Amino acid sequence: MIKILGWLGSIALCISPFIIDTVEGKVLAIVGLALLTAQASQAKLWNFVLLNLTGIGGYFYALYI
Repeated sequence: MIKILGWLGSIALCISPFIIDTVEGKVLAIVGLALLTAQASQAKLWNFVLLNLTGIGGYFYALYI
């Protein structure tokens, strides 16, 4: 299941840069990073978990400024 979520997160992050200036693009990036965070935490890749959480925070910040 985690592997499928990782692939869905990767697809979301492949699509989001093309629409990143929209609210939908930022939400898609947040969802993609969240899905990849689940995969990274299962693999105990803590540097990627931190990187993804920082990215999620940045996109949330961009949504609400």
